[in-house]
Amino acid sequence: MKFEHHAVNVPDARASVAWYVKHLGLQVIRSMPDEPWMTFLGDDTGRVFLELYTNKKVAIPDHQAALPLNFHIAFVAADARGTKASLEAAGAKTVSDDTLPDGSVLVMMRDPWGVPLQFCQRSKPF
Repeated sequence: MKFEHHAVNVPDARASVAWYVKHLGLQVIRSMPDEPWMTFLGDDTGRVFLELYTNKKVAIPDHQAALPLNFHIAFVAADARGTKASLEAAGAKTVSDDTLPDGSVLVMMRDPWGVPLQFCQRSKPF
């Protein structure tokens, strides 16, 4: 079995996709031009891992109310605190900034729509 993607229903998929592409360096791999605007995003390897869409047939989750330790999208960051500073300037909000005993830095944030994101600067990468 191979992982394909994780899907997140967001309030404004088109705006979210534009933000993720501009500020996280993700790339659109495939998209639907009409509602629900399903868009598959990939990382710098070109591998799809995230789908953003706006499906109003169901209640869009209140991402702002979701606890980041229950759900978050994690990214590898060469400089987690530098990433934090640039994303704060782009409208993201910091939730926590922790240094683990092994020296790893984990920064938890929320995108402008409240979706929890984590930036991992691991002392020993996976």
